[in-house]
Amino acid sequence: MSEMQGVICAHLLDGRGGGRELTWPEVLDWQPENGTLWVHLDRTGPTAQHWLADEAGLDPLACEALLAEETRPRSTLIGEGLLVILRGVNLDPGADPEDMVSIRMWIEANRIVTLRQRRLMAAQDTREALNQGRGPRDAGDFLVEIATRLIERMEPVLEDLDDAVDSIEDEILQTPNYQLRTRLSTLRRQAIGLRRHIAPQREVLSRLQVEPVPWFDNLHRARLREVADRVTRYVEDLDAARERAAVTQEELAGRLAEQMNRTMYTLSLVAAIFLPLGLITGLLGINVGGIPGAEVKWAFSAVCGLLVVLAALQMWLFHKKRWL
Repeated sequence: MSEMQGVICAHLLDGRGGGRELTWPEVLDWQPENGTLWVHLDRTGPTAQHWLADEAGLDPLACEALLAEETRPRSTLIGEGLLVILRGVNLDPGADPEDMVSIRMWIEANRIVTLRQRRLMAAQDTREALNQGRGPRDAGDFLVEIATRLIERMEPVLEDLDDAVDSIEDEILQTPNYQLRTRLSTLRRQAIGLRRHIAPQREVLSRLQVEPVPWFDNLHRARLREVADRVTRYVEDLDAARERAAVTQEELAGRLAEQMNRTMYTLSLVAAIFLPLGLITGLLGINVGGIPGAEVKWAFSAVCGLLVVLAALQMWLFHKKRWL
């Protein structure tokens, strides 16, 4: 298989959890009686686009949705096939988790076609499981397997987000600073972005449980219900994280304002103490005749002593009024 041409892999499921990897000529020769076929394609590859449009025999609406530039989570029953689009977190190094990646699936009783544009670890996990004999046995198993692995990959990201909010809450109680505002804004943006993408997926998984397709039995529906419940919990966790971040940001703003008020209060007291002292020294420093003590040697010492006494008197008065 040449990923440069848009063909990532193809497997023939053996019905027992394993699968044999096929070459592209074998994919072209496949017939439904051979077993369940899974073809995984790169949406941008020319071979994938040509095969889907001209040789796969897909419904035109399904083909258009699979190759569309922009997607959102959805499930649509077309004939006896099911068009499903799900999303997973972006786990590429340096990528933002909320910049989610999608997997587009066309699932029939004996054929599964999946497409992606960016690397998706859930599909890689499924390939490895098939090679080890622990993969999906049929089309219904495959849909549940992909949905489960997508959700499992989300959990560490959400846990890291929750831990980050906890860490910032502790830092605010110890040493509030303005740098925490940027970190909190980033966390809120991540929580909002993740929720915006994950919440529609919950609706898709709920809808899949009632789709009238013959290859999706009650056991598959029960397993998918568990996945949908986990997605619901993740959405609730994201709501809680977003609200905690908002409350934490308000607490940080309050503590920073209180810190600023204390600083301004201290500066105001210092200014109040030095204002009369500055007035006296300013009057004595004007360049006009008649300044008292200009010819007396001890006059400077006397003025300094007067200023010290005046400052001490002011501080005593402030302390008495409980301003200090």
